[in-house]
This record gives sequence, C-alpha cells and structure tokens, in this order.
Amino acid sequence: MLEFLPKEVREGLEAARLRDLRKRAKLRVQVGEAVFPVLRFWHDGFALDASLTPAQLRGLVDIHEGPRHIFQCLIVATSIENGELVCDFKRVTPVSDKAPLDYWRPEDAPVGYLPRN
Repeated sequence: MLEFLPKEVREGLEAARLRDLRKRAKLRVQVGEAVFPVLRFWHDGFALDASLTPAQLRGLVDIHEGPRHIFQCLIVATSIENGELVCDFKRVTPVSDKAPLDYWRPEDAPVGYLPRN
C-alpha cells in the first residue's frame, strides 16, 4: 500500500518509524566508548540505526539495559537493510553478578552454618 504514496511521504514515514524506535529503545550496545541504541533484538542478533553506527561493526560488544550490563556478545556478520544495521551473534554470554561455582550446590543447602557453643 505504501507504493502508491509519493516518495517524500514514504521517506517521511520511514524516518518517523526509525525515530520512534530510537525513542523506545531500552537496550544499548557499547563498543569501547561509543554507545548505540538497539532498535530490535532477537535470539541470534539485533538491529541498530545505520545512520548512527559505523558500517562494519564487528567484534566484542556489551549490551546494557539502562545501567545494567546484561550480555557480552561477539558479532560476526553485519548487513544494512531498510536503514538498519543488522548484526548477527556468534556468541552471546549473559552477564552474572556472582562468580560461577566450581561445584554442584543442592537447592536445599543451608545458606550458612551457626557455630557450636
């Protein structure tokens, strides 16, 4: 249906759509000191605004939700589609606030022990 609209109107609608996605973006990608808003996120990739990011974004990046660091990702492939830079993951690692355990801990294990007197 959009093909019947004038070119200027279609471009204006696309610009408004991207602006709206940028405003609603809660996720951010951090590459070194640079930070870019994530427009869309799915299980094996995400999309950024192509006008704000470098054309070939690759390597290790961090994904934040507000101030909270949630993922560390390795990006291997990027392409530009409809004004969005689409990035694919090779590896996505959730960030934890605790160190991993070297042993199996039962779910009903006590949190701590009281000393004997």
